[in-house]
Amino acid sequence: MAASPGVLFIALTEGFDTWFAAPGKIVMRPREGEPFVFQTLHEGRFHSHYGRFVKLIPDRLVEMTWVTGDPGTRGAETLVSFDLRPAEPGTALRLVHSGFEDAESVARHESAWETVVLPHLDAVTSAVGPAPAVT
Repeated sequence: MAASPGVLFIALTEGFDTWFAAPGKIVMRPREGEPFVFQTLHEGRFHSHYGRFVKLIPDRLVEMTWVTGDPGTRGAETLVSFDLRPAEPGTALRLVHSGFEDAESVARHESAWETVVLPHLDAVTSAVGPAPAVT
């Protein structure tokens, strides 16, 4: 990813509606244990996503549960982990999405993260300057 870990951390915790959720269709506060809900708009339909933040380490780690309907996680509570490490010229991002109940859901999410979601996150955040220091 071209952006710094700080910029990505903010995008993953406070700025979901700048790159993933539909504008105005999100309730999310970056606190461990805090539930969230947002909707995405895909092919003319809104898709609800639910979860809670499990672990937050500023500029380093975002872990959240992730629940969607069919054809997403099919109601299974999955875990998404974004591990952020400084790397030239930006960030090495390691994403792990686990807890699926069937291989079809795994394949669909792998494809979406790799070909659509993460490239879009990179494009949106690469245009942002350095994040303010977290104190």
